[in-house]
Amino acid sequence: MNFKHNLFEKRNSLARISHDELNAVSLLAAGINDLLPTGISSRPVVFVCIGTDRSTGDSLGPLVGTLLEEKKPSPFFVYGTLEDPIHAVNLEEKLNEIKKRHFNSYIIGIDACLGRLKSVGFIQVGEGPVKPGAGVNKELPEVGHMHITGIVNVSGFMEFFVLQNTRLNLVMKMAKIIADGIYEASLTYRPKQIFSTLKWKLDDEQEQMT
Repeated sequence: MNFKHNLFEKRNSLARISHDELNAVSLLAAGINDLLPTGISSRPVVFVCIGTDRSTGDSLGPLVGTLLEEKKPSPFFVYGTLEDPIHAVNLEEKLNEIKKRHFNSYIIGIDACLGRLKSVGFIQVGEGPVKPGAGVNKELPEVGHMHITGIVNVSGFMEFFVLQNTRLNLVMKMAKIIADGIYEASLTYRPKQIFSTLKWKLDDEQEQMT
């Protein structure tokens, strides 16, 4: 959980989408595909959904993970569900496991955050990692080459209490949009196979020379 949504600086490609936007799913899918790697076709794309079902406000990540697990968004990999959550206690261990399992992976961190009143209900997607557990007295690793965050409630006062009293209805709506957006992105994501194309051209040129 990010307690303040400005924990990461604004990059050139930070998209903010309201959860009640009519075409929120398509906008999110486009934002995701704009940032996904296209240079190396074999680089695995891994979504790490952070949070816990013990707190309503902090359940956004594992809700997204569970919804994605049901959709099975090939060619993406998904970690962090309601059944097997990734949270402050096991985050470092889980990240190590993911990096061992998926060599040179491109990681997208998904997390809930608190922000300004007028920003509640917005979903953000952009470059750079999320910083989970900002209000926990423990140093936690940053997660992701890019991030997707949902602003679920207001920051600034008694954050743990605010998280516990966040409406599940809003969190669930945002989780569905994020999961649907990722799934839609998975249907159109086609990394450019630059190496394969160059190799084919070299082979063709060598064949013509013989």
